[in-house]
Amino acid sequence: MKKSKFSFKLIYTLVLIVFVIFSSCTRDGLELYSEDSLIFDIPDPDPNPDPGSNTVVIAEDEDTGSYTTCNPDGENATRTSDDLPNPVNVGTIDDRTCYANYKESIIDNLTWGIYNITADSNNQDAPNTLQPRMERSLPIANPNVGSYVKFTGNFRILEVADTGSFGTSGSYIAQAKGQHTGGGGSPDPAICLYRAHPVYGTGVNADKQVAFDIYAERILERGGSGSGREVVFLKQVNKNEITSFVMEVGFKEDPNDSSKKIHYCNAIIGGEAFNWNIPDPDRGTQSKIRYGAYRVREGRAQIRWANTTHVRINK
Repeated sequence: MKKSKFSFKLIYTLVLIVFVIFSSCTRDGLELYSEDSLIFDIPDPDPNPDPGSNTVVIAEDEDTGSYTTCNPDGENATRTSDDLPNPVNVGTIDDRTCYANYKESIIDNLTWGIYNITADSNNQDAPNTLQPRMERSLPIANPNVGSYVKFTGNFRILEVADTGSFGTSGSYIAQAKGQHTGGGGSPDPAICLYRAHPVYGTGVNADKQVAFDIYAERILERGGSGSGREVVFLKQVNKNEITSFVMEVGFKEDPNDSSKKIHYCNAIIGGEAFNWNIPDPDRGTQSKIRYGAYRVREGRAQIRWANTTHVRINK
């Protein structure tokens, strides 16, 4: 009789221990499966996380806060007078902004050219004519078949112009240029410009540019500007994201007719190819490339360039 009572108490105690362990595991987020294995019941991540939940990071070489249109360290007597003695970026400076002069920064052992411009800061051209810019021009290739210019580099975009209207917003990071026969348009016309438009965040980033949509602004006809251009979306890049850029402009033989030629402007942005043939190739007389920061109808634009190279082949 004493043995039976002892057995009953032992069984009761063991059952109670198992129940307590099971209850504790359930409260602590553990589940017991039929396969007799225990796993942590981790909540699923938010299927729609708020992209504005974390404050956008400010780049090490970014201008922030309020600013004045013209500054003492942005004054330059001519468009080429205030370049650095041995700039890391290739090409001849064309500085038409009194906001800042060309500077350089070193981040993670990589030297970046700094191109900052603001609205109404063009102190080189007649007022209310041409947009502010800080660009570099590169050598020109002739129109013979097999001739071309090729530019490579890495860019980072920190800020671009925003007027609230798509047609006047955005800033150019690079452009293909080239004169033509038959008249019409600018004496030094742009052919294809790569234009960055701001993308704003949400939440704490609602008023901050967190990414940029890259468009190609292409002529529809030689001498075309304004309505004579089309704007084509290419891709989106994040703020301060290091993005590779390759641009080649030149003349080649038409594969369908050896007596004709093609004037092309091909770009590879972040590994994605965007090829385009320029209208009226027989009217083209040259190919050339400029890069930096150009056009800011309101606000400020900040572009960075590194690892720049340029090749010109004349046939």
